[in-house]
Amino acid sequence: MRSVRFKQVDVFTREPFRGNPVAVVLEAGGLDAGEMQRIAAWTNLSETTFVLPPTSRGADYRLRIFTPRMELPFAGHPTIGSAHAVIEGGIAAPKGGRLNQECGAGTVALEVEAGTIWLASPEWSMSAVAPAEIAQAEQALGRRFEGEPLIVNVGPRWLVGAMKDAVAVAALQPDMASLAALSRDLEIGGATVYGTADDGQAAFHVRSFAPAHGIPEDPVCGSGNIGVAAYLAHTGQAARVGEEYAVRQGMQLGRDGRVRVRMREDRILLGGSAVTCVEGRLRL
Repeated sequence: MRSVRFKQVDVFTREPFRGNPVAVVLEAGGLDAGEMQRIAAWTNLSETTFVLPPTSRGADYRLRIFTPRMELPFAGHPTIGSAHAVIEGGIAAPKGGRLNQECGAGTVALEVEAGTIWLASPEWSMSAVAPAEIAQAEQALGRRFEGEPLIVNVGPRWLVGAMKDAVAVAALQPDMASLAALSRDLEIGGATVYGTADDGQAAFHVRSFAPAHGIPEDPVCGSGNIGVAAYLAHTGQAARVGEEYAVRQGMQLGRDGRVRVRMREDRILLGGSAVTCVEGRLRL
C-alpha cells in the first residue's frame, strides 16, 4: 500500500473553517484519472486537486482539478488553495513573487503578495441566453434578474446575472432539481448571481449554485467571481466599482469568504488568502 501527501486548505479566508475548502493531493504522479475521480468523490468537497510535474515549458507544476463528478479545466479557489499548499509543501517556490501553474485551461500566472495569492484569469467569452431559458432560470432561482444574464466561459461556464441587491441574493432558495436540469441543457456548471452590498465591507455579495456537478451551493467560488467581473466589464459596469473591489460570499453556509478582484484592460486578477486546516497522508 502506498501513500501520498495530502492537505485540506480553506481559501478566501485567513481564518480556519471559513472560506471554501479544497483538498490537495501533493505529488500525485502515478494516479490515473479514475483514481483521482474516486478520491474527489470521497473527499466530497466542491473540488479536489492533484499536483503533478509540469509538462509545459515555464510551468512550476501541473494541476488537475476534479469535482465529485467530473474534471474541470480550471477553477479559481482550487488554484489559489493548491498554490498555497505547493509553496507550504516545498514543491515549488515563487520566483520574484511569481508562480506558473499548468492546468487544463493552459498556463495560469500567479502572484504572491503579502499573504494574498493572485491569479490572472484565463481568457473569457460571452454568449447570450434565449428568453425562454432566462425564464426557466428565474423560475429555478425564484427571483427575476436585473438586466439580461449571460453565459460566461472562463474554463467553467456560468450563467451570470445581477439581482436587485445583496438582500435579494441572500434570500434566494433555488429549486436545485430545476437548476440542475437547466444547467445540463445549457451545458453550464451552474448559476452565479450577485447584488450590490451596503455593508461597508464589500462591493457585492455573490452566490454560486452548481447542483448538476453535485454542489448545491459553492461556498466561495473563484471562477464564478471571475465570471461576475467579466460580466461587469462586458456590460460596461466595471467603471462604477473601480480598478479593485472586494466580494463577500458564503454567509448563508456559515463560511463568509472574502474575495478581491482587480480589473485590468486586458485581464482580470482574482485574489485571496488561504490557510491549511488538515495535513497528513492518504493511503491508496
